[in-house]
Amino acid sequence: MSARVAVLGAGSWGTTFGKILADGGADVIMWARRPDMAREIDEAKRNSRYLPGINLPRSMRATHDITRALDGVDEVYLSVPSKSARETLKPLRTMLSRTDAPIVSLMKGVEKQTGLRMSQVIEEVIGCDRSRIAVISGPNLAREIAEEQPTAAVVSAHAADTAARLALTASNGYFRTFVNTDVAGTEFAGVLKNLIAVATGIVDGVGYGENTKASIITRGLVEMTDFAVAYGAQYETMQGLAGLGDLIATCQSPLSRNNTAGRLLGQGYTLDDVVAHMEQTAEGLSSVAPILQLAQAKDVDMPIVKQVKMVLDGTMEPRDIAPHLTTDDDTPQEETQHAASNGGGALRRAVERARDLFGDGGGRARRN
Repeated sequence: MSARVAVLGAGSWGTTFGKILADGGADVIMWARRPDMAREIDEAKRNSRYLPGINLPRSMRATHDITRALDGVDEVYLSVPSKSARETLKPLRTMLSRTDAPIVSLMKGVEKQTGLRMSQVIEEVIGCDRSRIAVISGPNLAREIAEEQPTAAVVSAHAADTAARLALTASNGYFRTFVNTDVAGTEFAGVLKNLIAVATGIVDGVGYGENTKASIITRGLVEMTDFAVAYGAQYETMQGLAGLGDLIATCQSPLSRNNTAGRLLGQGYTLDDVVAHMEQTAEGLSSVAPILQLAQAKDVDMPIVKQVKMVLDGTMEPRDIAPHLTTDDDTPQEETQHAASNGGGALRRAVERARDLFGDGGGRARRN
């Protein structure tokens, strides 16, 4: 019997994930905030605003009535902007607390006022056991997946059986879902890579070339790893699909909203201009300040993110951004601040992991 699932949020990623689930055999109902969008998805099997030219599965349904969307569902997927997650969840507390359906975050941000990850916001607002909560992340550019270009992602939950169950639902012929139980690492990877993507977008907009971008991406992985490990994440998660995989996709693709936002900043647009220009939220722009506050609390240095904030604040010219050149050490080593307890630098560990994976025929990849 196919799972009955609700996807709350009908932007490009929410609609794409609804398609992923439907193509995997699930009975999918989308919830759209706008009645006209719900009607178009439900009747025409299109979302012309966010996924123009994509035909959605005939089995996908949609509604503007959130009560109808959640009636009798086995799984709930949330794909709303992180800044509105709490507002969206509050009216759902009673409905969601009556069931044991897993609640899955497709969001990649932290709450600006509290610094909480999205899974923590869900747990706090709904008041449910954390074993019901999961997150999905990875190199997931919505347009490419909607076109059924093959890719993979990670579903992470504190309860391994919850992650395994969701991985089966969220897999099909072009989308493979792996599992882990490192919720903090998987979520922070999804947040932090957006900040690095803004930085690579800025240097791209300025006109700098591939060397500069590659340097920022590589050093960005170190910053991401330092931060995430300081907050209890597993080192290996940052070298997997949720970390390195998503970092590469988001930093390199013009389909990335955060890369696009950075590129506009690099071309001289103000932050207000960029926000007005963007049709969908670039989560990296709103995550910079809370991430730096969290980094300061753990004494983690993040020169790339600091310089992105300076550009956003207008205190640094985009052409002057060069965070990969900064160091507080006269003889800098290419390793993370946590190298002593984790066996070496991020680059070395990435190489070792790749060697291990290919050395056993890729068998370990299932554990991400």
